[in-house]
Amino acid sequence: MPDRAPQPVDRQLPTDEARDLISLVRDIAQREIAPNAAEEEDAGCFPREVFTLLSESGLLGLPYDAEYGGGEQPYEVYLQVLEELAAVRLTVGLGVSVHTLASYALAAYGTKEQQGEHLPAMLGGGLLGAYCLSEPASGSDAASLRTKAVREGGGWVITGTKAWITHGGIADFYTVMARTGEDGPRGITAFLVPGDAKGLSAAVPERKMGLKGSPTAQVHLDGVRVRDARRLGDEGQGFAIALSALDSGRLGIAACAIGVARAALDEAVSYAAERRQFGKPIADFQGLRFMLADMATQIEAGRALYLAAARLRDAGLPFAKQAAMAKLHCTDTAMRVTTDAVQILGGYGYTADFPAERYMREAKVLQIVEGTNQIQRMVIARHLAGPEGR
Repeated sequence: MPDRAPQPVDRQLPTDEARDLISLVRDIAQREIAPNAAEEEDAGCFPREVFTLLSESGLLGLPYDAEYGGGEQPYEVYLQVLEELAAVRLTVGLGVSVHTLASYALAAYGTKEQQGEHLPAMLGGGLLGAYCLSEPASGSDAASLRTKAVREGGGWVITGTKAWITHGGIADFYTVMARTGEDGPRGITAFLVPGDAKGLSAAVPERKMGLKGSPTAQVHLDGVRVRDARRLGDEGQGFAIALSALDSGRLGIAACAIGVARAALDEAVSYAAERRQFGKPIADFQGLRFMLADMATQIEAGRALYLAAARLRDAGLPFAKQAAMAKLHCTDTAMRVTTDAVQILGGYGYTADFPAERYMREAKVLQIVEGTNQIQRMVIARHLAGPEGR
């Protein structure tokens, strides 16, 4: 059964331009993404042509400067675009979020020369990015990464393996964190590596329980040479850059999670109105009505939380704690709501004939990516009680 169109959200948007942007995104989503979403996800097909269209439409650089081809939209608006895309197909919403994350280091820490050389193609030239921090032996403990970058001549030689890389093997550029100095966070530097660099390759994509249309793969760097002009920020600043990027990226994941939860709620409400048992629609049974009410309330609370964090970011205020809270709450909400949607559909919810089971499988990964929800709790607790072991 094809996915249902997401029900419109009563959004509080800051400008008429933002309202027009949301309308454009919904139109593209319904015309270009929704018709093939279920079939392509089942087949594990990545919709590269959709990302080309999004780039041509100015939707791959929304939070970045117009000077370099970005949309110069506040995060408050950008995140609601992500929600709309994820409500139709998570592979697309998450892909835009990851591309934005991969572009962050250059946009925030690159020199004017670097930004002028690379950002226009990254934001509006049809390129697709990947973000390379995690490794096979350093996931949550990212500061222990072992990929090395060694100075040689006027550049660097990078060797190592990155893991769990969204768009691994298909990206046009990789933002890579590599060790250039001492152990620990102070010895890490960020680099912008071309996707066609000699010595860069990707393993066979991981076989995942959900999000099958989005390739996730190890990326191998075997003596990859890059010019020093592709170093982003100062030597040893890479880990700080990575954490700064993740604060914003976590808001992207939160928005995507609310999009998936919305899709599941829409499916559950529609099914409950149509399905009849004991002579009446099952939506008339109080137990089920209360489930729907709880699902809707959790979604609204999640949206309010990620928007509150985004508005702090837009105002130039600290938002790391709120970003962690948004990522934690919204992804846990997506897991609860999608599980309840499957329950409401009963046996049909457990079949691939309805999209509820796909939403549930996709929601699970959102509790893991860009910092597990256990890590989010650690981040929040540090803001409340200070570092551990003081």
